[in-house]
Amino acid sequence: MPVHVDLSPHEITVPVVVRNAPPSRLYEDAVSREQAGIVSSGAIAIRSGAKTGRSPADKHVVHRPESEQDVWWGPVNHSIDEHTFLLNRQRAIDYLNTRDQIYVCDGYAGWDPATRVKVRVLCSRAYHALYMHNMLIRPTLDELERFGAPDYVIYNAGQFPANPLTAQMTSRTSIDLCLERREQVILGSEYAGEMKKGVFSYMHWLLPGRGILSMHCSANQGPAGGGRPGDVSLFFGLSGTGKTTLSADPARRLIGDDEHGWGDDGIFNIEGGCYAKCIHLDQAKEPEIWRAIRFGTVLENVVYDPATRVVDFESSRITENTRAAYPIEYIDNAQVPCLAPHPKHVIFLTCDASGVLPPVSRLSQDQAMYHFLSGYTARVAGTEMGIVEPQVAFSACFSAAFLIRHPAVYARLLAEKLRRHDARAWLVNTGWTGGAYGVGTRIALASTRRLIDAINSGSLDEAPVHRDQVFGLDAVSRVPEVDEKLLVPHHAWHDQADWEAAAGKLAARFKENFAAYAIEAGPDVVAAGPA
Repeated sequence: MPVHVDLSPHEITVPVVVRNAPPSRLYEDAVSREQAGIVSSGAIAIRSGAKTGRSPADKHVVHRPESEQDVWWGPVNHSIDEHTFLLNRQRAIDYLNTRDQIYVCDGYAGWDPATRVKVRVLCSRAYHALYMHNMLIRPTLDELERFGAPDYVIYNAGQFPANPLTAQMTSRTSIDLCLERREQVILGSEYAGEMKKGVFSYMHWLLPGRGILSMHCSANQGPAGGGRPGDVSLFFGLSGTGKTTLSADPARRLIGDDEHGWGDDGIFNIEGGCYAKCIHLDQAKEPEIWRAIRFGTVLENVVYDPATRVVDFESSRITENTRAAYPIEYIDNAQVPCLAPHPKHVIFLTCDASGVLPPVSRLSQDQAMYHFLSGYTARVAGTEMGIVEPQVAFSACFSAAFLIRHPAVYARLLAEKLRRHDARAWLVNTGWTGGAYGVGTRIALASTRRLIDAINSGSLDEAPVHRDQVFGLDAVSRVPEVDEKLLVPHHAWHDQADWEAAAGKLAARFKENFAAYAIEAGPDVVAAGPA
């Protein structure tokens, strides 16, 4: 039985309001009103329009006196004034009020009851409502009846463009966040990931103010034994580095695939679902994700055969950034509620397109801070508009696109938690070996899984290492069932001089990037970087 909701505080006057509809109803509307298709596995497949990835250049944060000293202004958080935000907000509301019906999705962000946030999404597409039904933590009927006023509201009018002639607008797309009003406005982009990342950006603002580290990472937990809870591992990395794939381990329980908080009592997932890349998805290599693609799952921008309804996961005809959004319960070994003790291992995943970093390195605490603040990776095709091949990038805290506060705030919180809870840090390269992109080969997923298994088992804690003279990394040089030639990168290159040249070039990029954090980090952390 639908629960009535009063939308007058949001200035919504649409005659038909569909609140927290079941997936079956949203399927019907998406098929009949939005040209969605149902594929052979039972999932629904739909297009996100012209935008098939995030639009970071169009992300704005309202500049207000209450928060101006605490926001990390610059290329990540572009400043707009409140007047412009209110113009865009009204534009979104006016558009929503032209629809014959809208959808409301009420849910929670954060599995920790003490810190969870009530989120309300207002949108005109059934697909967006189903997506957020999957990605937020779903309230019970009783919780929905007692939901009350939300803590954070998303006005998604992505089908309607921003006015590029409005002051401070750079295009027909605008993704606007007002911290004080606790609202997000989306114009000119139907890519569903903008909603998910809008919630995460707000949590990146809220949680550190409460002493909780907000993290762009996945997490899993080993089996319990001896009356003690299983060990917990965190996986930091940008889209395309393997966060979702590596954390979906049949031998371990999944806590979450993308967004977490680390507080005094342990860690908690921020989301109620997973948003997995599914380009080149293979049933044998990623069986957990494969099985999760069933009724209720949203497949975004995939290609499928109109006759057989079978998805072609190899096709990038629409975009490389094909996605599957599903409730976390669709993973067979998901841990629900998504809460866990303090982690034992913190793993930084980097997709090194230059092919010079070791597949696995054991980090000191100073090195952990250096690589956390650096957040080195390659941006892989499809996660942002315009990316067609790997591009070298440094993304502070492996999360720069979503940080609201200065990276040093999150780094200090991580350093404090690593020390307090005696967690080990690792750098794992899931990128190239034997040469750069276009020459070498991508490190096999099976090899990376063996490295992760060895970390989780504790067998690498005292394993022999090779000290890399360029980056100062202690590269683990012996891992069961892994080719030793792979573990020491320059051994995999045909020409030693080519490796040295490529390594020196990347080291210089590290130094150049880290100059922005040197004062905040201190000399010991600076010294933990490349020589």
